[in-house]
Amino acid sequence: MVVNQHTLFSIPDKSYASIAKREIRQMAEEAGFTAAEAGRLNIVVSEMTSNLAKHAADGGELLVRSLGHGIEVICLDNGPGMVDSLRMLEDGVSTYGSAGEGLGAIKRQSDVFDLYSQPGMGTVIVSQVHRAAKPALAPNAGSHNIGFVMVPKPNETLCGDGLCVVEKGAEVYLLAMDGLGHGANAHEAAQAAVQAYASALPQHPSDMLRNIHQQIRRTRGAVGMVVNVSGNSHKISYCGIGNIAGKLYSSDLSAAGSGYKNIISYNGIIGHNIPGSLNNQQLDWGRNKTLILHSDGLKSRWDLAKYPNLSRHLATTIAAVLYKEHRRHTDDTLVLVLKSKV
Repeated sequence: MVVNQHTLFSIPDKSYASIAKREIRQMAEEAGFTAAEAGRLNIVVSEMTSNLAKHAADGGELLVRSLGHGIEVICLDNGPGMVDSLRMLEDGVSTYGSAGEGLGAIKRQSDVFDLYSQPGMGTVIVSQVHRAAKPALAPNAGSHNIGFVMVPKPNETLCGDGLCVVEKGAEVYLLAMDGLGHGANAHEAAQAAVQAYASALPQHPSDMLRNIHQQIRRTRGAVGMVVNVSGNSHKISYCGIGNIAGKLYSSDLSAAGSGYKNIISYNGIIGHNIPGSLNNQQLDWGRNKTLILHSDGLKSRWDLAKYPNLSRHLATTIAAVLYKEHRRHTDDTLVLVLKSKV
């Protein structure tokens, strides 16, 4: 599937909440929400913005995108965080002196819900509200959990990063792209690469990059990585060009001996100059494996081990935490996370 970018709504104080609600309501209408479904989404957004006003001195942000069958809303704040986030989901429990129903209401109205919070770090909430007439096979219903955030550079409307995810049974095909620069021309390059990729599946990663290289020669160029994940052979095969970076974590980070391997790319610019020889690299894949890819909108020095139990959360939550904590604020940002369920 060719996926939609997130729209960022900055909520520095409660006066900005009405603007976000209005635009998100418009997104729901475009997605075909009924009045009842739009009402559920409005409760989620209202409670999120209310929590930002109460608990985060500098407010926070909402990342919103259309899922086709629903709307995803991610709430980010740099507030004090929670010691016991599970207890905060119980109605009547509050650190603010309010009725303590906000988080519980968000969870009840969500078809997908996740929450990660640590004292001193702040909080990330992930909510998806689906239409009743959603696809028979919902996303991530297979053997993998896939999540991402993809956000334009501040003050830009189009994201210069691009992403394509195709899941076929135990096989997953991934493309992560970063058009050179930012803005409309970078977006054009990234989307041209995504379209070339989607129309040529399946291929070995190195062959796919050569094909994309030929297809986007008339654009400003891009960097990118192609990853084929096989749940049958328990291997991942990958090839990348440019500064799309990644790590493959090998176990639950709460366990002793957990570690990761860096995902390394070739030098070059897809669409302009690539190495004459491209080889696919392979790594083992299976239970408790987590693959994380990102563009250079994310700082390179991060480690999941610094976030207790984060690896147990949804892939989207992991991506959102890394985005919140390590984005550069000077470029488009893509963070893609793939977790094995089996």
